[in-house]
This record gives sequence, structure tokens and C-alpha cells, in this order.
Amino acid sequence: MVKSTSISLSTSVSVIVASLILGKAVLIANMLPFINHYPDHPLIWNVAWKTLIYTVVAGIFHYLERLFDFWKETHSLAATHHALIAHLNWPQFWAIQILLFLMTGNYCAFAELERVIGRKVLMSYFLGPRVDVPPRWRDS
Repeated sequence: MVKSTSISLSTSVSVIVASLILGKAVLIANMLPFINHYPDHPLIWNVAWKTLIYTVVAGIFHYLERLFDFWKETHSLAATHHALIAHLNWPQFWAIQILLFLMTGNYCAFAELERVIGRKVLMSYFLGPRVDVPPRWRDS
């Protein structure tokens, strides 16, 4: 599929790996007991909190995956960490982290919105037919 485009296969694989990292981070972070820390505050509180937690967990996974790649060559944790620090493409690493942060923020915003107004109402906003907002959210 990528042969007819100017996109390299390594770029496509990198995006797929980043998506898998984010998926793992979300699944593991959802099991943390303190993940839903601000359920009664305005949505931005829970969105910001969950985005921070998910991004930190995704960053740890991303770093550990890179560490494993270097460990296959050195077989020593100290030497692996030193080689990783010295040879990692840091601009690419941080670019992926920024993209993960942005994608996670969008996911958290829509997940919190769904939690408050319900899946049926949220889906109707995008796919129709339009369903009314629950009575507790209407202006009087």
C-alpha cells in the first residue's frame, strides 16, 4: 500500500508501534485505582489528569521498548542505558511523545464527554439522527 506513496515503510511501522504503545498505556493506566480522580469537577480536570497519567505511562513504555532494543546488543542494564542515552534519536523520541500526548488528550476529552452525556447522545452528534441532551444538562 505504501509503495505508490512517498511514505517509507519504516514511518508506517513507527506509527503503528506508537499506536500500540498508546493502547498498552491506556489499558494499564485504566487499572490504576486513582485514574478517575476528579469525577465531580469540571471535565477539564479529569481530562488533564488522565492525559498526564496516560502520557507518563506511554512514555515509560516507549522508553522501555527502546531500552530493550539496545539490551539485545549489550546484555547489561548499565551499558544498555548508556548506549540508549548516547545513540537514541532524541528529536524523534520527543516528537513521538508529543504526538502521543495530543492523541491521548483528544481521547480523554471524548471519553469524559461520553461519560457525562452518554454514548448514545455523543454518537448522535456525529452520526445522527440527533438525540436530545439529558434533562440535567439543559439550560432552564
